[in-house]
Amino acid sequence: MAAAPKQASGEDRSLVGDGGFICGLPEQLPRELPADLHPGRASAIVNSDLKWVSGTTLRYHFFDETGFDWDRNRFEWGGSQGQKEVVRQAFDAWAALKIGIDFQEVDLASEAEIRIGFVKGDGAWSWMGRQILNQPTTARTMNFGWNLVGDPDTAIHEIGHTLGMPHEHQNPFSGIVWDTEKVYAALAKPPNRWSRDKTFHNILRKLSPDEVSGSKWDPNSVMHYPFAAGLIQTPAKYRTRPLEPGGGLSAADKRWVRQWYPPIRSRVPTLEPFESRKVTLSPGEQTQFMIEPTATRRYQMSTIGDADTVMVLVEEVDGEWRYHSGDDDSGTDTNALLKAKLFAGRRYQLRLRLYWAGRSGEFGVAMW
Repeated sequence: MAAAPKQASGEDRSLVGDGGFICGLPEQLPRELPADLHPGRASAIVNSDLKWVSGTTLRYHFFDETGFDWDRNRFEWGGSQGQKEVVRQAFDAWAALKIGIDFQEVDLASEAEIRIGFVKGDGAWSWMGRQILNQPTTARTMNFGWNLVGDPDTAIHEIGHTLGMPHEHQNPFSGIVWDTEKVYAALAKPPNRWSRDKTFHNILRKLSPDEVSGSKWDPNSVMHYPFAAGLIQTPAKYRTRPLEPGGGLSAADKRWVRQWYPPIRSRVPTLEPFESRKVTLSPGEQTQFMIEPTATRRYQMSTIGDADTVMVLVEEVDGEWRYHSGDDDSGTDTNALLKAKLFAGRRYQLRLRLYWAGRSGEFGVAMW
């Protein structure tokens, strides 16, 4: 969970409002879509925008470097072996769900999409979903600013953000009414010392219904903060007692991540040159095609029709599927298009996640 229990070190990491450390997401400007976009189309794009395509392997790296900030103050990026093991076990907790996302630890930061630091005092945070691809390979995409030993839920929580899961206490269907000034005052105190803007962004701001899946609130989600009594006015029971999620992945957490990231089918149809295939999907669903070139040359792969998609080309390298290139045409009047030199004798997969294709959910894909 974003706030952890008290540890033997004597640091108080209890409920929000009782001096607990909590996760603070980096603020990102919302995606701008054309003002005249069909509401259903815009909603589908926003709901899927930061998700990965199933079949992705997310590689993670632990920084061990010592660095200096802009004021030349020394800081350590590395964590203890105990803390690293907590994070490894958190990745295992997600992987145990048999979703369509794999995790692999690597030795080089340049090989990793997820780059983890342990800068003390910088809080716990992660960029959301595919936002991590916009960060320099020398930069952290995730940080743990306090000792994680005995606190697995913080690590599970941050990995949830990397998978594109938002804070559950910001769910617009929660019905939560905050005692806003108490919340601002609690987060302004040590150890967080948050500004009002940061507190609003991470706690008080309600997400758009388009940003969440389903229409129910899950107070037991690992993506939910635990709150001390009195910070919440409604539901009324939390005026006099704390809101404490159950710990670990809730049933709803498991259900939603499995829905978003189903495993890749063992039998994948082949897409041949100068061939088009009809595709029928619901918003958020995915399909994939095998490509096995018989000639080495430049190829083009494109969607056909009025569809918003993420299209990703991956290549098999030493038995692993590695990202080659991708395109996202959502919210535009163009089709997703990839141009790549493919080599005879190698294997590739073209993976497509649908945002929106009108009522029919139908579009096409072709290669030439």
